Amino acid sequence: MTLNTYITDEQSDFQIGVAMKAIVRKAIFNTLVYEGFDRDVEVSVSFVDNDKIKELNKEYRGKNSVTDVLSFPQYDDFDDAFEEQVLPLGDIVVSLERAAEQGYNLFHSIYHEVAFLCVHSTLHLLGYDHEASKEDEKEMIQKQKDIMEIIGF
Repeated sequence: MTLNTYITDEQSDFQIGVAMKAIVRKAIFNTLVYEGFDRDVEVSVSFVDNDKIKELNKEYRGKNSVTDVLSFPQYDDFDDAFEEQVLPLGDIVVSLERAAEQGYNLFHSIYHEVAFLCVHSTLHLLGYDHEASKEDEKEMIQKQKDIMEIIGF
């Protein structure tokens, strides 16, 4: 499996450096490996501020509030994408401002929080939905814990 990540920085409060980009790639890659996903994929990750993610959350989810991460899967069913040589898995949008706040409140680094949000969002890109049922929520929480442990958090 090859993972192509396209990372954009649309916020100005925090510096996105090599370490942050490496954490993003590590989180996404290990989530795909954990799930046994062996296709070549590309994922777009955008870092935004709270104002931008609130705007996107309202536009796409009808929720007029700040959130930490949004996931925009490219496919509902991967069988529809069988001809794609490199599968565009989807887009992840992270509010780095919110990630910093949550990391501070949970007593861990912004790197830990961004890794978690990328694991969480990648699972959404693969079709998991913790809001569908309590069982789905439990399954997704366990997967997140397992993957975070694998990547060292």
